[in-house]
Amino acid sequence: MVKTINRKASRAKRQKRVRAKISGTPTCPRLNVFRSAKHIYAQIIDDTTGTTLAAASSLEKGFEPNGGNCDGAFAVGKTIAERATEKGITDVVFDRAGYLYHGRVAKLAEGARDGGLNF
Repeated sequence: MVKTINRKASRAKRQKRVRAKISGTPTCPRLNVFRSAKHIYAQIIDDTTGTTLAAASSLEKGFEPNGGNCDGAFAVGKTIAERATEKGITDVVFDRAGYLYHGRVAKLAEGARDGGLNF
């Protein structure tokens, strides 16, 4: 009998393992990524107070590229970097949330680095 892989459970396990090692501080907050089939979202989070310092997504008004491809992910990365630098944030810890560092997640990280974030 062929066993099927529960992808959601596997991602949750990876996410829990990564979150045990990574946490955001006020000096170096966490850049969290969530991707769905059509859109991609990014948040900069301070885990000590549990607050979101900046956020960007492909669902916002005036967002031109498609959020379901690499161009849209790059644009969201640039947007989150601009909003972070406005608030004085330059150093972050990248949290890929259990996703592979490939495709849209890698492009978002590349856009954030291009926008001025260090990680």
